[in-house]
Amino acid sequence: MKPLLTVLILPVLMLVGADLIRADVPEGPNLGHPATAEEIARWDVNVYPDGTGLPPGSGTVAQGKVIYVKQCLVCHGVGGLGATGDPLAGAEMGLTGEWPDKTIGTYWPYATTLFDFNRRSMPMDKPGTLNNDNAYAVTAYLLYLNGIIDAGTTLNAETLLQVKMPNRDGFINVWENERNKK
Repeated sequence: MKPLLTVLILPVLMLVGADLIRADVPEGPNLGHPATAEEIARWDVNVYPDGTGLPPGSGTVAQGKVIYVKQCLVCHGVGGLGATGDPLAGAEMGLTGEWPDKTIGTYWPYATTLFDFNRRSMPMDKPGTLNNDNAYAVTAYLLYLNGIIDAGTTLNAETLLQVKMPNRDGFINVWENERNKK
C-alpha cells in the first residue's frame, strides 16, 4: 500500500512545490527599456576581416598617442605595456614561446578587427564613444607600438586593409578543416 501512496502523492507534492517556487520569483528587476531602432543602428556597425563595414575617416599615429594618453593609459599603461588592463604591446615571446605573450602584435590576425574592437568596445568605461577618426588613430598608435606600422602612417579604410598582421596565418579554421575531411 505504501508504494501506491507514494506514486499518488509525490506528483501532487511536486506540482505544489513548483508553484510555490515560481510564486517567489519576481518577474524581473524592471531595468532599462526595449532598444529603439536608433539604438540598435548605433551598435550594428560590424567590421569584418576583409574590410567590409569599414567607415570613412582617418587617423595618424600622433593623433592616436594623444587619445591613448587621455583614454587608454590608465588601464593599459605607458606604451601599452599593461596596468590594470592587459598589455597591448611589448611582447617578449611569441605565442609559441615558453611563456606566450598575447599582445596585438603577437595575437591579433587582422588590423580591421582591431579597429572594430577599439571602436565598439573601448574605452572600457565608455564603450562605443570613439568616433571613426579617433578609432583609426588609436588603432594606428597601437599598431605602431607593436612595430607593425611606421610613425608617419595614416590609417583609413584603404590603408588599414594593407596592414598585414604578424599572426595573420596563425589561426586554424576548424570549420574549413572539417569540411575538407568530408
